[in-house]
Amino acid sequence: MSTTFIKAQASSIISTFFDLLITVVCKEFLGFWYVIASFTGTFAGGAINFALGRRWVFDSRDKKVPVQLVKYLITWGGNMLLTTFGVFFVTHYCGISYFISKIIVAIIVGIGYNYMLQKKFVFA
Repeated sequence: MSTTFIKAQASSIISTFFDLLITVVCKEFLGFWYVIASFTGTFAGGAINFALGRRWVFDSRDKKVPVQLVKYLITWGGNMLLTTFGVFFVTHYCGISYFISKIIVAIIVGIGYNYMLQKKFVFA
């Protein structure tokens, strides 16, 4: 396993922690519908993941932020759709709690989608 992959997974865990924390706070304490809470958490996690990816995981500080940000937003838009619809699908159709659904979907999307696109497209 490469150091970059390990750093990317650590960054993903940190981002997912904040994603889940914000999702739960929005759902349980602020009364948001679980899909909106998931969207909000994913938004916050994405911002954290971009910062960590740029500076720590891929060490791409020498490249222009606007270009990376546009590429990240394109990639992240796909992540947002996959995560939001994935959480709805797994929660609604599989009868699993939104929290467990969020974890399952985050792992699948994080490894199968985010890592590859960030490595090959966003921070390349």
